[in-house]
Amino acid sequence: MARYRGPKDKKARRFNDPIFGPSKVLQRKAYPPGQHGRSRRRKQSEYAVQLMEKQKAKYTYGVLERQFRNLFKKASRKSGITGEVLLQLLESRLDNTVYRLGIAPTRRAARQLVLHRHITVNGVVVNISSYSLKIGDLVAVREKSKSLEVISESLAGLSKRYPWLEWDGDALRGKVISLPMREDIPEKIQEQRIVELYSK
Repeated sequence: MARYRGPKDKKARRFNDPIFGPSKVLQRKAYPPGQHGRSRRRKQSEYAVQLMEKQKAKYTYGVLERQFRNLFKKASRKSGITGEVLLQLLESRLDNTVYRLGIAPTRRAARQLVLHRHITVNGVVVNISSYSLKIGDLVAVREKSKSLEVISESLAGLSKRYPWLEWDGDALRGKVISLPMREDIPEKIQEQRIVELYSK
């Protein structure tokens, strides 16, 4: 399966945002990576800023270019603000929802749990990380996977819950109760820039 496997801190420094999770590298090196990272002071063009936002969203959610373009086309056909609908589609991916529920500590770990058939949707094992969830869907840890150390450690360290998801800690099961509002999505993504980029 094609996905980014390179150095995470390098991308975090490029976008000046810990997109793969907490990292101390941004405190130590608050400038872009590369030989000329410290000396880059040239003002970016409008296109460069728009492209940067699209790339940031792609790396944050672990989506490749063709998938991202298809999601944008789907978002543009739906009613509502295209940028917000795009983020809702990204948030409703199965791997992202597993991460938001706290079953996995990162989106990469969530993707692995899904691919290794540890997650069920409405009682059926689903191993497609890009599976799109709908309101009312139940996402649960498979019965024989409930004792996995990575899941118990992740749930023990979870400090935040999201208003569009309902969690049952005893059954290790979550429910999608609504679509996320923009103010409830913590990612620092300027979705309007992405819409402007694809609208050219």
